[in-house]
Amino acid sequence: MLLKPVALLTAAVLLLVGAVLLPHLVAVPPMARGILLGLGGGLLFAAFLRWRLPDGCDSSTLAVRRRYLRDFVPAMGGYIVLLFASMWLLKRVDEPALRALVALLPVPPIALMLRAIVRFIRDADELQRQIELEAVSLATALVSLLYMAGGFLQLARVIDVPAGVAMIWMFPLVCLVYGLAKIAVVRRFR
Repeated sequence: MLLKPVALLTAAVLLLVGAVLLPHLVAVPPMARGILLGLGGGLLFAAFLRWRLPDGCDSSTLAVRRRYLRDFVPAMGGYIVLLFASMWLLKRVDEPALRALVALLPVPPIALMLRAIVRFIRDADELQRQIELEAVSLATALVSLLYMAGGFLQLARVIDVPAGVAMIWMFPLVCLVYGLAKIAVVRRFR
């Protein structure tokens, strides 16, 4: 069963308050504070989506949704574990080929998450596939436009965003914009 918006909001607020107050109470590494902020922000966004998306916006069967969660959640957990392992190991490895392998450790779980998403869409009914297709298309177009605008501003030396930062944040930004686009698309179909 999916969490209610109030439960998500409560967890988000606790994490965000913890991220702000914890460094005043004990010495906290910046990465730990960033994790709390990221999780809190993610849960806050999830609460917003659960609140704004109408009930029944997902017309897929319970079996399809359960399989999606069964595939997606372990992959997400693996991604988090391998991301931290990769960051820890990169501080200790100097050999370029080994550094490349270590840096790519989080990629296979991302591929598994994408597989879960594709399977979910493939097995959804026609209306749900239409909603997902329009939301993904809109998100991809908007993020591509933003990325191009950022590139023009970068070339004009108005902003200076390191390439690695821009690359790392592309997929999460597409996911975020997809969530917002799905709200608009679902409302159009209702």
